[in-house]
Amino acid sequence: MNELELTVKRTIAAPREKIFEAWLTPAKLAMFMRTARDGLAAPRVETDAVKGGKFLIVMATVDREVPHTGTYLEIDPHSRIAFTWESPHSPEGSVVTLDLAEPTPGMTEITLHQVKFHSEGSRRGHEEGWSAILDHVEGSLN
Repeated sequence: MNELELTVKRTIAAPREKIFEAWLTPAKLAMFMRTARDGLAAPRVETDAVKGGKFLIVMATVDREVPHTGTYLEIDPHSRIAFTWESPHSPEGSVVTLDLAEPTPGMTEITLHQVKFHSEGSRRGHEEGWSAILDHVEGSLN
């Protein structure tokens, strides 16, 4: 099932520079990196936001912590961030790409694309999770 992919888009009322920085800043990332089901903020986020740098995001559910790690593959200021996505729910080689476009001043379109999933069910679960995360981004920027 490694050929499975997903794309999630959101338009957010904020400049892309602000959104870009939020994805690379641990305190901001912790504010929106949470699922739809539990609504809890990530208890721990660490980033080394350079190409080849690593990150750790430990998401909390009501009964456990789920670690997510990865390596930044591309950091193109204010327009693209690409990273590997390693978790108990993702196969080796899964990659997430965030593209940020500013169609009008102060509005940013985020396109999140992920490749490689264990199954269609896993892909749907990730789509639900990323959708919730993108829904939380705007509220975390204040």
